[in-house]
Amino acid sequence: MSGLIRWKWRDLMASSINSATLGISMARLTEGLLSRREWRAIGGQAPSRTDAGAITPAWGGLLPGQVALVGAGPGDPELMTLKAWRMLNAADAVVYDRLVGDEILAQLPMHCERYYVGKACGNHSVPQDEIGALMVRLAKEGMRVVRLKGGDPGIFGRMGEELAALDEAGITRHVVPGITAAAGAAASLGMPLTDRAHAQRLRFVTAQLCSRNDQPEWQQLARRDETLLFYMGLNRLDTICDELQRHGLPSDWPMMLVANASLPEQQALHGTLGDMVARLAECPLPTPCLIIVGSVCEMAAGRDLVMAAAMAHSSEREARVA
Repeated sequence: MSGLIRWKWRDLMASSINSATLGISMARLTEGLLSRREWRAIGGQAPSRTDAGAITPAWGGLLPGQVALVGAGPGDPELMTLKAWRMLNAADAVVYDRLVGDEILAQLPMHCERYYVGKACGNHSVPQDEIGALMVRLAKEGMRVVRLKGGDPGIFGRMGEELAALDEAGITRHVVPGITAAAGAAASLGMPLTDRAHAQRLRFVTAQLCSRNDQPEWQQLARRDETLLFYMGLNRLDTICDELQRHGLPSDWPMMLVANASLPEQQALHGTLGDMVARLAECPLPTPCLIIVGSVCEMAAGRDLVMAAAMAHSSEREARVA
C-alpha cells in the first residue's frame, strides 16, 4: 500500500464507523483512495445501482463483483477511449496482457492490484483457463476487475472464451472496444485500409492458423480488390507470401510490415510478396508486427517518397538561400 493510501486509511480508521464516515469512505473509494478490500474491511457494502448513480458515473459503469473487458488500443495511450479510462480509474484489479504498455500501466490507480497474464508466440505465462478462473475469483471477492487487452478485445483477443468463463460463473461483465492495431497502424502511416480505386473489401486474418493441418482459404484471400491484415504472423511470413502467390497474386503485389503501431518507435517495411522475406532478413522487425497486403500499401509508399522529395527540395532551397 502506498504512503498516500496508508495515510488516508489511518485517517479513516481514526474516526468512528458511522453512516457519515461510511459515506465519506465511499466517496474516497470512488476517487481511488481506498481499495475494495479496504472498503470491505470496515464493513462497507457494495452500493446498489440506485445509490451508485448519485455517487459517481464510475459506479454505474463498473460495480463491485463485476468485470470489464477493455481494449487498450494499439499502444498510444491517447488512443484509448474515455470509457476505457473511466473503467480503469474505477478498477480494484487489472488483469493485463504484454501488449499493454508501461505508459498506460503508470496511470492505474495507486490501490489497484495488477496481474500479468501476457502471451507471446510459444510462451503463455498463464494458461487461458487460469485467466478465466482468476477473473472469476477476483470478482467473487467483491472487486471491480478490468481485463485489459491490447487493441480491441473482440479481434483475436480470446474474448469469447473469457466471456464464457464469466457467464458460467454468473459474473456481470462489460465490454469496452478499443482501436485495433490495423486501424492504428493505418492512421499512423496516413493511409486508408479501403479505397474506391484500390480495395473495396477488408479482411482480418489470424496467421496462427497458418499450419499444415489448419490452413486459411488461400484461394479466397488471393484477391486484388481487398486489403488483407494478418495478425500475429511475422514467424509465418514465408508461408503467407508463398501461398498468396501460389493462389494467384503476382510476385510484385504490394505489402507492408508494421511493428509497434502508433508508438514513437513504430517501424514500417515496404515490399512485395516476392521480396518481403528477404527484406525482413536484412532489416529485422520486433513483434508485435502487423502484415498488410494490398494495393493500398502503394499509397503509403508513394506518400513517403513524396514527403522525402519535398524535404530534400526544401533543404536544397535553404542551402541556396544561406
